[in-house]
Amino acid sequence: MFDRSIKIAPSILSADFADFGREIRAVEEQGADWIHVDVMDGHFVPNLTFGPPLCKAIRPHISTVMDVHLMIAPVDPYIEAYAEAGADIITAHLEAGPHIHRTLQAIRAAGCKAGLALNPGTGLADIDYLLDMVDLICVMTVNPGFGGQKFIHSQIDKVRRLRAMIGERPVHIEIDGGMAPDTAPLMAAAGADVLVAGSAVFRGGSVSDPAPYGANIRAIRTAANAAVGAG
Repeated sequence: MFDRSIKIAPSILSADFADFGREIRAVEEQGADWIHVDVMDGHFVPNLTFGPPLCKAIRPHISTVMDVHLMIAPVDPYIEAYAEAGADIITAHLEAGPHIHRTLQAIRAAGCKAGLALNPGTGLADIDYLLDMVDLICVMTVNPGFGGQKFIHSQIDKVRRLRAMIGERPVHIEIDGGMAPDTAPLMAAAGADVLVAGSAVFRGGSVSDPAPYGANIRAIRTAANAAVGAG
């Protein structure tokens, strides 16, 4: 059954790169619902991160959902590799190529759930005919490419309108960028249910002392749930 409850997806971009396995197990034990993997190519975005071999290496450590966000262009040649590496969800950017419809088809054909990401400057006009092809829409609330950026408030209204467009379709709304206890309620109230958080989850903790991870996750979830309840 489709679940629209609030889910926290820590981004390993903010984890200890030398200890991904234990970092992932630690945040899952502390309450993470999904694990978010930000893939950047140094071309579509100005940074370079993780390839399929890294995803394959960390897959055995993930017991929840491996949520792979491809900030790369072109996308299509790499879908099969990330699917074979164990991705449960593969998200591609609307802006990354000319044939996003075909890209979404390819993701589903590879056995993964299909996500569609929208940059802050991208509107909703182009996604109307894609809503029945996606399992998730990721709204970027920072410009893609770097962690630790400030939240862009104009995206709140975008999410509110997106939620109305989705209606009863079983489509998650994911928020990527600037999520913390003060911003998560804004997006939860607007209709989001998956909150990606990097520095806000990993701040203050470590694999030897993961309790701060749990406190951070609970703070974000509690604030978001309170906003949903208030709504």
